This record gives sequence, structure tokens and C-alpha cells, in this order.
Amino acid sequence: MNKREVLASVKDERLVQKRRDQMIKGAVQLFKEKGFHRTTTREIAKAAGFSIGTLYEYIRTKEDVLYLVCDSIYDHVSERLQQDLELKQGTLESLKLGVANFFQVMDEMQAEVLVMYQEVKSLTKDALPYVLKKEMEMVGMFETLLRKCVENGELVLTEKQIQMLAHNIFVQGQMWGFRRWALRKLYTLDEYIELQTELLLAGLSQYQPQKGGAG
Repeated sequence: MNKREVLASVKDERLVQKRRDQMIKGAVQLFKEKGFHRTTTREIAKAAGFSIGTLYEYIRTKEDVLYLVCDSIYDHVSERLQQDLELKQGTLESLKLGVANFFQVMDEMQAEVLVMYQEVKSLTKDALPYVLKKEMEMVGMFETLLRKCVENGELVLTEKQIQMLAHNIFVQGQMWGFRRWALRKLYTLDEYIELQTELLLAGLSQYQPQKGGAG
């Protein structure tokens, strides 16, 4: 599925990205405090630091802003995970890096993630399937990391196990975002990453053939 286009009358792509980043930052705080429906585009413009007229040079509707919030999360995650796929393909190290980087993005973008899941129902009918598909693509990146490990002989897993593990990793990352208020009383982010990775690898070890055994 192609990236959903949000129309802008400004042609300078760097300026469009800059202004939209400002919009996202201002809108996330407003959506978190007031909710999507109670927030006005005028308030978003003010929070972003420019006029309502300027705002409409970069978007067409308030729904466009929510869509951009959602899409920015996926862009950040994809960028981080793509690096892991390229750097150390098919190794457990690439899997560990993928888990760590995903959890770090969930920490950095906690406000955006919370807003997205609270307000995704407010997306327009054409945007919602795109956002849901982008989420599945992120899960798919973990499936790819796991498959590369299988192909490389690092792990022995069935396709069903790969799919379940990918979803589990994804939800563990989201858990840090949704329950950070409680988890931070128990762990630092690094401790959370380390413990979840240990538990993941310990669980995986149960499915691996015992080397040197009777078979």
C-alpha cells in the first residue's frame, strides 16, 4: 500500500516536513489533554507556533494531523529496524538490536503512541486501513528478523512460531508505552529491554534442538 498523500499547497518538501513536525508536536499534547474531537485546528496552529492560515497550507483537515501523528511513529520504527536488517542479517545480535531499538522508539514516542491508540477510531475510512496495515508491516519486520535467523541456522522455528513471536515482541514494546507509569517504578528502560530480551531468548531456547543429544 502506497503512502497516503496529505495535500499541501507549499512545494518546498523540507519546509513541509518541518511545519508538519511542529504540528505533530503541538497536536499530540492537545489530543492527549483534550481528545481529538474537542481539539480545534486553531488550537493546533497556536500550539505549533503559527497562524490558522499557515496551518491550512500544509494540511486540509484535522484528520490529516492525526494521520500524520500515526505515520510518524511507523516511519521512526521502520527506520530503526531497517538498520538492524541491513547491519547484521540473520544473527541473534540483529534480533536483540531490533528489540532494543523498537522499545526505545516506544519510549521516545510514548505520547504519540498513546494518542494514536486512543484516537485511531477518529481516522477517516480511507486512512484507517492504511494505518492498520502499517502496524502489520512493523510486525512483519520482526518476522523478517526472525526468519533471517532461521535461514542462517541461528534459530529453529516454525512459521507459526515466527508469527507469534513477532506479535509478542511488538506488544512488549507497546506495553512499555502504555504501562510506563508503573514499569518505571520497577525498571529503567535499559533494565526493561535487558529483562524482556532475556525472557525472549530463554523462551526460544526451549524450541531449539539440543546439540550433542541423542536426537
